[in-house]
Amino acid sequence: MGYRRSARRCAAYLGFLLGGLFASVASADNIKPFTTDGCSSFPDGTPWQQTLWLDCCVKHDIAYWIGGTKDDRVAADEALEQCVAAVGEPEIAKLMLAGVRVGGTPYFPTTYRWGYGWSYPRGYGALSREEAEQVNARRLVVPMLNGVGVRAIPPLHKLLGAYDLLAPAER
Repeated sequence: MGYRRSARRCAAYLGFLLGGLFASVASADNIKPFTTDGCSSFPDGTPWQQTLWLDCCVKHDIAYWIGGTKDDRVAADEALEQCVAAVGEPEIAKLMLAGVRVGGTPYFPTTYRWGYGWSYPRGYGALSREEAEQVNARRLVVPMLNGVGVRAIPPLHKLLGAYDLLAPAER
């Protein structure tokens, strides 16, 4: 009798947990407004040029805010490395790449995780048209993400282009 009662309790508890999991996956999520902390826990530049690679980090944050597939994340991280190397700091670029590959996983509930614009946990996955439309609506209020500036953010340009959400001048 005790075994059956505890098996029923266990099954009920498991059903409750799985029901909550499926309910959270099935419910629509809304992307939060874009925020950036610059280079997160890393300096934004050298002691002499304190914002030398800050622009690289902000572009990287835009990709992380959006999220997407594992391949999208690799591309965003490699773009960060290339950007920092292009400002004359190839050694720093390699260090930053190592840091974001380890610390930017979507599986830690941090403010700088992959897909941080969405509720935690999101994980990896291509964005739907509805999600791309939400990103597009949010980006229209961020001046650097409007007009031809969107081309400077390849993940954003790719996402919006895939769903034909770019204005003619942005294509």
